[in-house]
Amino acid sequence: MRPLTKEESTKLFAKLTKYIGTNMTRLVERADEEWVFRVHNKRVWYLPVSLERLASQIQRKHLTAVGQCIARVTHHGNMRIIITALSLLAQYATYKVWVKPNQEQSFVYSNNVTRTGLGRITENAPQHQGAAVFSMTDIAMGFGVTAMSTLQCRKSESNGIVLFHEADIGEFVRSEDTI
Repeated sequence: MRPLTKEESTKLFAKLTKYIGTNMTRLVERADEEWVFRVHNKRVWYLPVSLERLASQIQRKHLTAVGQCIARVTHHGNMRIIITALSLLAQYATYKVWVKPNQEQSFVYSNNVTRTGLGRITENAPQHQGAAVFSMTDIAMGFGVTAMSTLQCRKSESNGIVLFHEADIGEFVRSEDTI
């Protein structure tokens, strides 16, 4: 387990800022305890410093997971936010999209959200911005990127794509055999 390099930190914070915006400072500067980002086995982990100290006593080959997995480092060194970060994204997301009950299953099966399945969207959400996806009963279902702004959504066709799918809670079941 090692600290992120400057380049990795820049890429990770740029990705997270796309979803949580100015709330990024709440992740880094917490009042309860100091939390850090660490890399282990090409995964970025978010954990308290006290847990990091305990984990440092375990050999690398025996350490499988520690803290909350936020992102995966790709072969090219890019960061990919993964579904295990949903609890943080849902809590701190700047823009949110609520999906109608008839569109929930479609979204969980890795499909984009269309205008007919859109229940609500945060006011003044810009185009190509990260957003957390919720059911109408406020259950976090995943996250994605807005395909159009809030104003464009109101004027779009019924089959127009409102949100591009990034990750959803169904990934645990779909990728069960590869984990």
